[in-house]
Amino acid sequence: MLHSAKGLNGCVTAPHAAAALAGRDILAKGGTAIEAMVAAAATIAVVYPHMNSIGGDGFWIIQKPGKPPVGISACGRAAELATPDWYADHGHSEMPTRGAHAALTVPGTIAGWAKALELVDGGRRLGLGDLLADAIAHARDGMVVTRSQAAYTEAKMDGLKDVPGFAGVFMPNGTPPRENDVLKQPALANTFETLAREGLDAYYRGSIAKTHAAFLAASGSPLRLSDLERFHAEIVTPLSVELSVGTVFNMPPPTQGVSSLMILALFDRLKVAQAEGFDHLHGLIEATKQAFIMRNAGLGDPDFMDPPAADWLSDATLDGLHANIDRRRAQAWPHEPKPGDTIWMGAADRDGTVVSFIQSVYWEFGSGLTCPDTGVFFQNRGAGFSLTPGPNQLGPFRRPFHTLNPALAQLKDGRVMAYGTMGGEGQPQTQAAIFTRSAMFGQGLQAAITAPRWLLGRTWGDATTSLKLEDRFAPDLVAKLTASGHVVEMIEPFSDTAGHAGALVRHPSGVMEGASDPRADGAAVTL
Repeated sequence: MLHSAKGLNGCVTAPHAAAALAGRDILAKGGTAIEAMVAAAATIAVVYPHMNSIGGDGFWIIQKPGKPPVGISACGRAAELATPDWYADHGHSEMPTRGAHAALTVPGTIAGWAKALELVDGGRRLGLGDLLADAIAHARDGMVVTRSQAAYTEAKMDGLKDVPGFAGVFMPNGTPPRENDVLKQPALANTFETLAREGLDAYYRGSIAKTHAAFLAASGSPLRLSDLERFHAEIVTPLSVELSVGTVFNMPPPTQGVSSLMILALFDRLKVAQAEGFDHLHGLIEATKQAFIMRNAGLGDPDFMDPPAADWLSDATLDGLHANIDRRRAQAWPHEPKPGDTIWMGAADRDGTVVSFIQSVYWEFGSGLTCPDTGVFFQNRGAGFSLTPGPNQLGPFRRPFHTLNPALAQLKDGRVMAYGTMGGEGQPQTQAAIFTRSAMFGQGLQAAITAPRWLLGRTWGDATTSLKLEDRFAPDLVAKLTASGHVVEMIEPFSDTAGHAGALVRHPSGVMEGASDPRADGAAVTL
């Protein structure tokens, strides 16, 4: 029997236990779910560096009791110098993925923390010193290298070891760290101490910004101090879709949140009666194809999208896409997917606030470009731009396509559910698996996350775009999927390829319930 964590005074779930504990400690001190999430976000940036960094972006959905959900987009914009001509002049016919030229968008996540803290009712309850204390301690005293960090550093070493600054921080002995090694990051500890002392704005308009700007320019990045100084996170209205079980919210573009909503809306129209059978998996997979085809054709910076993403969620659009789904046969899938390494976390407090949060550097270790003076490495989210005309074309101050999309649902029975995962292309698919299992078919929250998962497409450099199934599905189901035309590839049970997910539910009774993914190194903890 699988059990989720339950409590009355707060809950945090994260893919690394240290982050969950950091958030719980803030709740125990009387902090809010928003403050707990900042503590968790800072901590996981230290202890799970292959998946995220304070050199990356972040997105929030915050649900306060009796109020509509609020989104925060901390999506860094491209440098003023970043144009197709600049990249052509520097020898690129497509967007680079590693090194200084791949570090072309402002790291937005800390601005997102600052914006979120402005939304704490009655003003912040705890100081930055409290919120960043665990991150400082783990960076200064050392953190235990996880299996996944060791594996990803080894696997991606050839593309990262010669990027300025990377090896000095993450390969301190000249070789990738092994599982259970202790990694210390003293420069990053100093950076967090500066943020605690000078405020989060120091990252964009203070001493840290000046240090980063000098390093980025010297390394060859197009980012400059002026790009950092002009950046602020934005309050946005989440997109939403009405389902038979409630209303689901996700982030607007440039994230792929609209795709996650489309998948659920299309699946809801199929009126599948039972979980885990052919109709469940085939229905979600075919809905994914319809959503991704539309996403790939038109998603990008919302300032340049026509029609806007909200139109994609209209009944007319969804009904038309639903008509394209063959309930018995698989649509051919020659599709180029988006990779991505990310963390999702959720938090809830005794006052009724629920937070869904995601933070990422895009690929594992992002661009790899690491500032020795601060210990910060920078995302390669700009690799998501295109050098050809379209809604995702590179240009000064534009926002790149984002795989990141934290989800939140208001269910008709009064529950509020926050859920999400890492996994780039897999994020909407894993979200759909968890939501349908739990909210539509009544599975327990932990069971819905632990259950076997699938991934349509390629991720983390895989060579195939097949339908990947964890090797825990019933053989007869695998046979039915194959017979219907799906190109099936079996992957190991509890594979990282299937994502590191989490979910949190606040019940009408006030009970808070959290679940974490056995595929990750995390925990769901309550008070």
